[in-house]
Amino acid sequence: MARTMRLDHWKNVKMAAALLCAVLGFPAAGLAADSAVILQYHRFGESDLPSTNIKLAQFDAHLAYLKSGGYTVLPVPHIVAALRAGQPLPDKAVGITIDDAAKSVIREAWPRLREAGFPFTLFVATDAIDQQRARSMSWDDIRTLANAGVTIANHSSSHEHLWRFGLATARRDVVNAQNRFQAELGFSPRLFAYPYGEYNLALRGLIEELGFEVAFGQNSGVAGKRADLLTLPRFSLNEAYGDIERFQLIINTLPIPVRDVTPAEPILSRNPPHIGFTVDESLDEIDGLACYVSGQGAVQVELLGERRVELRMSRPFRRGRNRVNCTLPGPDRRWRWFGLQYLVP
Repeated sequence: MARTMRLDHWKNVKMAAALLCAVLGFPAAGLAADSAVILQYHRFGESDLPSTNIKLAQFDAHLAYLKSGGYTVLPVPHIVAALRAGQPLPDKAVGITIDDAAKSVIREAWPRLREAGFPFTLFVATDAIDQQRARSMSWDDIRTLANAGVTIANHSSSHEHLWRFGLATARRDVVNAQNRFQAELGFSPRLFAYPYGEYNLALRGLIEELGFEVAFGQNSGVAGKRADLLTLPRFSLNEAYGDIERFQLIINTLPIPVRDVTPAEPILSRNPPHIGFTVDESLDEIDGLACYVSGQGAVQVELLGERRVELRMSRPFRRGRNRVNCTLPGPDRRWRWFGLQYLVP
């Protein structure tokens, strides 16, 4: 059976992580696991928007699998607290996030998640709520969820491509959302998700400056202890990528810990880019590493020395968002995963 737990806040990171270990029965010494899979959803049962929608039958299958497969669904702040403090997580730890605060969240997702006992984080873009858009929740809806223990987080005011704004405008956008949360809910969130998963290094720096403790993109991958907490990956699920076979694959993934990723800037000025990274020494074996690029499929992987990996692309990225996904066979028939998202303006 999946195990769940809930804490309201996580100001004291080490205390929260220690409490997590105690409640779940994992000793502070002797790491059980150092990673978690974070899931990303948007809409539920809104079939006219398939690119962001998950079918209800798909979602029901996901929840049933989580309940029966020995997984531990944790509040995302707990996962981040453990990663930050270097504390253990249970094996097969999972976090659930939902972006955009569509009405179908409280109508369809919330009753199912509540019945399953699964905590989740809701990333809210405040303009849609303030403008009372037909498909968005109201502030009363969001208060209902917050009062029930759902983690409410910042997804900007406008849900625009913030990196295009310039830092002054982006700052006003994010701060305005914080002010609206404070006015409506009585607190300012410490979690952020970049709209469309898009950011540049300047925007990342702004989010850090504004005091956010964690921020999420939309690149696939596993949140591990060596990951940048201000650009954490999530596995996005929709109708096309929500079948139970894919879900079973991603929910069991482990990280590929890397460093020295190039290019570091996700908004590209050179196309095709020279993509490379160094695999951490904590992985003994990297034979079998394969990498795939949006619209191109498998690309040539070249190993320089024992740890440095470079990708040889046959042609440029297409305009817009492009993803790179690298996989490696792991233990117990599980896969390791590392993903990047680059954007060609």
